[in-house]
Amino acid sequence: MNEQISGALFKRMVLHGAASVTAQKQSINDLNVFPVPDGDTGTNMSMTIAAAVTELRKCEPESVDRAASVTASALLRGARGNSGVILSLLFRGLSKGLKGHETADAATLAAAMQEGVSAAYKAVMKPAEGTVLTVSRLTAKRAVDAAAEGMDAAAMLEAAIRTGYETLAQTTDMNPVLKKAGVVDAGGKGYLLILDGMLAELRGEAMPEISGDSTEEKDKADFNTLSAEEITFAFDTVFIVRKAYENISLEPLRAYLNSIGDSLVIGEDDEAFKVHVHTNIPGSALTESQKYGTLELAKIENMRTQADELAAGKQAQSTDDLDAVEAELESAPAQESGHKVAAPEKKYGFLAVCAGEGLAAVFRDLGADGVVSGGQTMNPSTESLLDGVDAIPAETVFVLPNNGNIIMAAQQCAALTEKNVVVIPTKTIPQGVTAMMNVDFEAPDAQTITDAMTGALSAVVTAQITYAARDSDFDGFDIKSGDYLALEEGKLFGTDASLSALTEKLAQDAHERDSSFISIYFGEDVSEEQAQETARMFETACPDAEVAVLSGGQPVYYYIISME
Repeated sequence: MNEQISGALFKRMVLHGAASVTAQKQSINDLNVFPVPDGDTGTNMSMTIAAAVTELRKCEPESVDRAASVTASALLRGARGNSGVILSLLFRGLSKGLKGHETADAATLAAAMQEGVSAAYKAVMKPAEGTVLTVSRLTAKRAVDAAAEGMDAAAMLEAAIRTGYETLAQTTDMNPVLKKAGVVDAGGKGYLLILDGMLAELRGEAMPEISGDSTEEKDKADFNTLSAEEITFAFDTVFIVRKAYENISLEPLRAYLNSIGDSLVIGEDDEAFKVHVHTNIPGSALTESQKYGTLELAKIENMRTQADELAAGKQAQSTDDLDAVEAELESAPAQESGHKVAAPEKKYGFLAVCAGEGLAAVFRDLGADGVVSGGQTMNPSTESLLDGVDAIPAETVFVLPNNGNIIMAAQQCAALTEKNVVVIPTKTIPQGVTAMMNVDFEAPDAQTITDAMTGALSAVVTAQITYAARDSDFDGFDIKSGDYLALEEGKLFGTDASLSALTEKLAQDAHERDSSFISIYFGEDVSEEQAQETARMFETACPDAEVAVLSGGQPVYYYIISME
């Protein structure tokens, strides 16, 4: 039995914890009581800790201090959703408690766990009981008591986890929403699964198998999960360029490639860089890259063709000519991928989060300098938001998360950049649009802009129509998977098997609210003709209102409706 936890052992414990939560992420997702498709807790927590796995595998930490520090830093940057941010805070405090320690015994680890709880509680504006905060707090308290009783690290963790699960069972009664649904807190379960994995590693148990999933980021598309129609950019393009000179900046290339594709990853060492991008014009990507050095090897695969072949039961053709060279480059010491902070050229900049080209265009037209792709089901990481902040050449960057599950991740950026970051707590796209419409770009100070944007949020009512991701009995509604759901200000407004009938009910509600301005953003699954018919419903119900129809192109939501 291990009496002392070394850096190498702590690394293995985190890897085991990550595998544990990833293997059970769907069971955690299933605990989400609201039936809409969203950035589920299990997915967010597993993706957050996957960032730590990636960084830990690049190093051999010589101390538990170093291992915890690498873990905390990676979790902070990789945090997705509120559950991911809270997980990162728990490990940030843990790292603080282990600072200066070569190894950790039971008492040191227990005290560090309590530091993690303190960090999480301090960062959450209104800590709610019956959540992961409660579970982690009582788990850490038992850990400290167990260590004081003379238990070794494994016995201490076992006792703490047992208390954690007892607390988790009680969260159903602590939280009215959980009680109504008859489930326990998803974040609390995810946290305990990570601790389960860490304890299993201490005991020398085998790591769980993860079928069809991985804690590592894939470097090419998983064509089995895609249909040809779902592939926006056809060509999976990978190439290696020998640098023209050692310290060449790849930021302009990064910006260009982002403009012609997605899934961009650039890795580099002192002499070369490797690009992975999905694009419809791979030749342009290769031509642009040659401004930065000499193209050495390239691999281009048509994902639509491969998807069709797989759908037909055939073996998808692939070229693996680069495998040996890729392995050699990837085995080189890891370096930063060229993240660069844009020098300030103006006082204020604006960054919006949204999904859909139409919505992105709306925010750019209103003055947003940058847009980070994300939203419901696609909560961007803190690092993605940080990249967006640092790319804007302004002293102060205002961030509009436009989703309640992204606000905390955005707030973490302030400690990671030299820029002044102001997060406007927008929870919906219409709130973000309204906030941007109230910006005085010539304001004398940032506080004036902050007050104007924040003050405007209450003037707009947001309605959204999506679908039920699972069967549910929620708020008196007997919901079946696939039903249409209408949400208003984040609360369930109604459900119906008919999209038209549900939209009509929202139009009547807009009339009762005496709405003067109604904006209808239609999603990628709605045609222009359908959207115009919806607009006519609102015009009929609200004859004195100004009704605008815009193509948002957003996934998940058929309509996002702003009522003022």
